[in-house]
Amino acid sequence: MINITFPDGKVRQYPKGTNSLEIAKSISEGLARNVLAAKVNNHVWDATRAITTDASLSLLTWDNDEGKNAFWHSSAHLMAEALEATIPGVKFGIGPAIESGYYYDVDLGDRTMTPEEFTALEAKMLELARQKNPYTRKEVSKAEAITYFKAKGDEYKLELLEGLNDGEITFYQQGNFVDLCRGPHIPDTGFIKAVKLLKIAGAYWRGDEKRKQLTRIYGITFPQQKLLTEHLQFLEEAAKRDHRKLGKELGLFTFSQKVGAGLPLWLPKGTDLRERLVNFLKVAQAKSGYVQVVTPHIGHKDLYVTSGHYEKYGADSFQPIKTPREGEEFFLKPMNCPHHCEIYKSSPRSYKELPLRLAEFGTVYRYEQSGELHGLTRVRGFTQDDAHLFCTEDQVKEEFIKVIDLVLYVFKALGFKDFTAQISLRDPENKAKYIGSDEAWHKAENAIIEAAKEKNLNTVVELGEAAFYGPKLDFMVKDAIGRKWQLGTIQVDYNLPERFELEYVGQDNKMHRPVMIHRAPFGSLERFIAVLLEHCEGNFPLWLSSEQFAILPISEKYHDYSQKVLNMLKNSDLRGLVDERNEKIGKKIRDAELKKVPYMLIVGEKEEAENKVSVRKHGQGDLGSNSLEEFTQLLKTEINSTFN
Repeated sequence: MINITFPDGKVRQYPKGTNSLEIAKSISEGLARNVLAAKVNNHVWDATRAITTDASLSLLTWDNDEGKNAFWHSSAHLMAEALEATIPGVKFGIGPAIESGYYYDVDLGDRTMTPEEFTALEAKMLELARQKNPYTRKEVSKAEAITYFKAKGDEYKLELLEGLNDGEITFYQQGNFVDLCRGPHIPDTGFIKAVKLLKIAGAYWRGDEKRKQLTRIYGITFPQQKLLTEHLQFLEEAAKRDHRKLGKELGLFTFSQKVGAGLPLWLPKGTDLRERLVNFLKVAQAKSGYVQVVTPHIGHKDLYVTSGHYEKYGADSFQPIKTPREGEEFFLKPMNCPHHCEIYKSSPRSYKELPLRLAEFGTVYRYEQSGELHGLTRVRGFTQDDAHLFCTEDQVKEEFIKVIDLVLYVFKALGFKDFTAQISLRDPENKAKYIGSDEAWHKAENAIIEAAKEKNLNTVVELGEAAFYGPKLDFMVKDAIGRKWQLGTIQVDYNLPERFELEYVGQDNKMHRPVMIHRAPFGSLERFIAVLLEHCEGNFPLWLSSEQFAILPISEKYHDYSQKVLNMLKNSDLRGLVDERNEKIGKKIRDAELKKVPYMLIVGEKEEAENKVSVRKHGQGDLGSNSLEEFTQLLKTEINSTFN
């Protein structure tokens, strides 16, 4: 017999070799019908895989992210089976689950595929799903695996096998389809009830632009048709909110192939938006004791070798910049922190100066693969609202809590109300991925856990999600339509101060090593603005809007009064414009609505005579006639309510 420990701490005994699905059935047949996979000793397994030792067990359903991942990865195999059944000679690259659905990279030979073929492929997938074929796991030797894929002529799987050894190779089979795969998978294809293929894209094999371009087919599946219907409605809403579409409509940013992929160009209105966000945070930082610094866009290779970024990010950086001096190399900076370490080190430091809070809106560069670029959310050059706090060990928790307060202030001002704080820790089973001692990691992780608890944050713990130099507190924000985004991060770092040999003179007159806290409430301005755009659908908070009002004279006769109104409102620190186009008032209102101007002020004979304006609010309609003092107070009250 083996002991199985459940999440509530209860322990039950089962015969050795029992699988998770059988355990689920012993609890409830209804539960078993919903089990997609299982977490055994914190590793996700097939629910049909035998358990042979004492273990902790969590049963995973559609309500768990790991359950969805197993479902979607299994669906990728189902799609591959349908492709193999309909396209002779098709070859397969990789087919992972992604955040929402799955994809499979396939080599169709000389054939091409179009979205018009999706309907037939979806029907084939559902036909195969109804066969309820089990997903069967089989451990195979490397020699056996090579023989199998050589016979199929699949060079992609043979290349994947090169990095694997005996004892770590498994095949999965459902129906007539066999794939090289680690798993896990759902019990059988019958769980898949609704199928939708979404789009086709090109993808270079292994992300290498010098290799063959494969066809990437994206899809999504669900255990109920109702869930698919809801998801398609969600996609329709997401398309309306796409920041690339809104950015173009509102005149915020653009891209140019001549400038380079992934390098956004900010238009006047977008620049105004950026600057307003920057100034908002600068004011908040100044109140919290930060000082601004500026560092170059490049750094000597030795700087990033010292920091460890060259080792960890060298492959994702732009190629080195070589100078006329032999052997001298510079890099576009991938991070601001090494530069800030050198600023700290520029003069002797005393405990009396700590904490030292250095802040910079610094632009950094990473060479993302072209297929991974996406509007402002995935770019090659982006500006971080970066700051690095150098403090004593005794100050870490207090400083960390102050940074949490700053992040919460930012979220409140911008309307992000629903979020979870993710405590991102080191993977204890793969410490080679990280730099620094166990002692330093233990101290840093405890500081984050205690600070989050003290602030009563809604937290989740994720192993293996830490930065290579230290643990993090990542803020996972849910937007208006329920999508999760990682916005804002705080990290505790004992390692870079060690690598840069940073010191301060303590109260005991001896030299000590400071602790470093990395923080970025926005994360990157580009990504933050993209998420904000989609969250509010371009309807920015009033304090952030470039044009808080538009004055709409009903004819040319009222242009002078309109300018008078504009000047008076500008004197009250409000922002707006006069639409003096020779257009009917209905069109002016419609255009202002499309531009998402928060308030429209209609001006005509009556308004001029009474020294008033007729007020309309975007999306709400007529608010009646106001004096300028009343309208000014209306806007001031709305702005102040955001921050109070």
